[in-house]
Amino acid sequence: MTQAGNESPIGVFDSGVGGLTIMRAVRQALPCEHLVYIADAAYVPYGQKSPEQIRHRAMAIGGFLVQHGAKAIVVACNTATAAAIDLLREQWPIPVVGVEPAIKPAVAATRSGVVGVLATPATLSSERYRRLMHRFANGIRIVAQPCAGLAEHIERGEFDGERTEQLLRGFVEPLLTEGADVIVLGCTHYPLVAHIVQRIAGPGVAIIENGMAVAKEVAKQLTLCGSARSSGTGGEIFWSSGPTQHIEPLLIELWAPQASVRRLPEFHGSAERDSNAMF
Repeated sequence: MTQAGNESPIGVFDSGVGGLTIMRAVRQALPCEHLVYIADAAYVPYGQKSPEQIRHRAMAIGGFLVQHGAKAIVVACNTATAAAIDLLREQWPIPVVGVEPAIKPAVAATRSGVVGVLATPATLSSERYRRLMHRFANGIRIVAQPCAGLAEHIERGEFDGERTEQLLRGFVEPLLTEGADVIVLGCTHYPLVAHIVQRIAGPGVAIIENGMAVAKEVAKQLTLCGSARSSGTGGEIFWSSGPTQHIEPLLIELWAPQASVRRLPEFHGSAERDSNAMF
């Protein structure tokens, strides 16, 4: 790939701010790379949308990122990965890296033989999750806990406080009752409240997320394609399909004081490339 291709950004998307937990890991692993983040805030949460709706949004956002020169796409959402990643990979000849609940490392880590999984109802009901269980459970009991409403709660900026802890107790304590000594955070929003999950679960329970595993896979794919950027400092551009006045304060809190967000245009066919979005 040409040097111009190496200068192209990595596109990252989620329904809201949860995907920033994945993008943070990508930034730590790949400090030279330019990153474009899309929060599909007009359609948050994906976890309560139908697979058809999620696929439609994923394809629209994927098209926008490709039109704006993305050399790779990170689907920074477990629900969107389950619903749409195969379709995205069929559509575009660039690396598309997804996010799945970290069942494999959780199974390796458990001592009690019981692993708990916190995830959205859509993720837990997906065929991709069932295949993941079949592949990696290996006789370990997996206790799945649907967390309806948790991603929306976090999306409102409720990262701490009594209400957040009360909500999380209702999801975490049943896993502890079942004997889980490892809990998988199966939604990219959930690491934003991992400190509360750990406090509820106690020091004897391991909390597992998969941001660094995703980042390593992105790095591997860029190396295989010969498209990694090897020098300089990468920058970030943020887009939102919803009102920017809501998400920008969260970006400032979660990413950097200077973070700003652009309003994503409506998708109408094959929009022309916007040079202002390029690095």
